[in-house]
Amino acid sequence: MVVHNYYPQHEPRVEREAQALIDHGYEVDVICLHAENEPAFAVVNGVSVYRLPVKRHKGEGTAVQMLEYLTFFAMASSKLAALHRRHRYAVVQIHNLPDFLIFAGLLPKLTKTRLLLDIHDLMPEFYVSRFNSSMQSWPVRLVRLQEQLSCRFADHVISVTDLWREALIGRGMPAEKVSVVMNVANDQIFGQPRDAEAVARDPGCFRLFYHGTLTKRYGIDTAIQAVGLLRQQIPGIKLMIHGVGEYRDALVQLVKQLDLGQYVQFTSHYIPTTELPQFIRQADLGVVPYRRDVFTDGILPTKLMEYVALGVPVVAARTPVIEAYFDGSMVEFFTPGDHQDLARRILALHADRQRLTTLAQNADKFNQRYNWQTVSAEYVALVERLSSR
Repeated sequence: MVVHNYYPQHEPRVEREAQALIDHGYEVDVICLHAENEPAFAVVNGVSVYRLPVKRHKGEGTAVQMLEYLTFFAMASSKLAALHRRHRYAVVQIHNLPDFLIFAGLLPKLTKTRLLLDIHDLMPEFYVSRFNSSMQSWPVRLVRLQEQLSCRFADHVISVTDLWREALIGRGMPAEKVSVVMNVANDQIFGQPRDAEAVARDPGCFRLFYHGTLTKRYGIDTAIQAVGLLRQQIPGIKLMIHGVGEYRDALVQLVKQLDLGQYVQFTSHYIPTTELPQFIRQADLGVVPYRRDVFTDGILPTKLMEYVALGVPVVAARTPVIEAYFDGSMVEFFTPGDHQDLARRILALHADRQRLTTLAQNADKFNQRYNWQTVSAEYVALVERLSSR
């Protein structure tokens, strides 16, 4: 596997897939970025991790980002070629962003190794969202071109939702070449829902929880503003925000401006995936406050599925992809970007603890249909089909 990110700290999807392969007898190597205080090589839960001397430079401009992509591409290509000469990989899996990282697998492909492109995010939609552009602008057209070339070069492509699979097919990808591997929670880690009565264990405190990347499109400021409206009506309200990202400083400043220091808490220290459930279980309500745009409309948040797997009720922005998998009996919807509507929903849930319990119980329908045991088996079967060819 090749991923332009730190492993395993910031790539739960890559970690889940790697562990699924390890559990089925595969040997897995991961080529990734090198964070400070990490060794250049390590074995993490059976996965051999090769870290290249490239770091993230988020928020420093498009030119710097492209230079970072190209530097990692060159180094990953060289490292992958060297490792392939030693191991003769059956399958090489490339995780985007960027899509063109798939071409780092050129040498293995020439020796009949199969290339699997794992599209975490659709790059054209990501670009439009990040730079407030349009799908018809020339930079986005270039991004779409590299996406098309990358998908054609790959032997198979996987994405995270049916909505994004349909988008790729609509851009010319053969349907049989695109599969879905959802970012469902690992039920071996997140598969122990808390006791339903735990929701009402402390009527004097109402805990909200958000974890993940801190970026503007994920709407964390909407949740903070909602807490500002509710501090008088719910004196014990607390919002825990766990994560890092380029929007963190702006969020901290917003908390100061609204004088919410005693109601909103930030944490950014690394929590291993295996320990994350104990923090989430402390919440009365998980918050998924995404804004709506061409990119977030296609994201089914991993955090949402982790809350549901743990039996934590959720209030979520009403986006097309979330509505495709959940209904109003499973999550409490609010209008994206509307902090007043979010505040009303939270206040109503605080007053109706039975509704919280019902939401958590009904959301278990999702767990029964979509769970990592099933999804991982389909993923491993796909890798085995590719390797047998």
